Amino acid sequence: MRRLILALDVYDRERALEIAECTADYLWAVKVNWPLIIGSGLKIITELKQVTGLPIIADLKLADIPNTNRLIAKKVFEAGADYVIAHGFVGRDSVRAVMELGETIIVVEMSHPGAREFIQPVTGKLIELANELEPFGVIAPATRPGRVSYIRSNLKPGIKILTPGVGAQGGKAREALKAGADYIIVGRSIYASENPRESARMLYEETLEV
Repeated sequence: MRRLILALDVYDRERALEIAECTADYLWAVKVNWPLIIGSGLKIITELKQVTGLPIIADLKLADIPNTNRLIAKKVFEAGADYVIAHGFVGRDSVRAVMELGETIIVVEMSHPGAREFIQPVTGKLIELANELEPFGVIAPATRPGRVSYIRSNLKPGIKILTPGVGAQGGKAREALKAGADYIIVGRSIYASENPRESARMLYEETLEV
């Protein structure tokens, strides 16, 4: 089972396609964020899907009123995205607007230090929201395995946990998976590596040990 997601946070289209193609054997999915969409256009989602044959996660962290979330998500799903990431703190109506169009992943906690200020204090409420709406999955911080354990213990079993922060941010793949993550998300440790394929292979093999 492949549990590695590549966070392809680059601007350049050709580089993105090259990295995705050479690492695809070790990935479960490719995650695209605003930098790549801004640098290469929405069509990069379609192209990555064609090149890799893998699920594409659009990490837009949608956080707007329902109609705006719906307008954005519609175009992203039409481009070929299999999953869209949305913030839960804007409320169930805004999240539902995305879920009505396709598979959705809700942010319940983020991996950077600043997440402790405002998001972590309401993580419990965001877990309750996820349990009610039952999205495909939630985002939890690989940088804080204890928080992953907390989220897993309070989350419905069928909802997946995806954990960013492995590698450059200091998170460890093995620790995140042992804490209850289903998938790990890795960016710079792969795409900024001198040998992205080899870096992806090593991380993939690490996930097999858990």
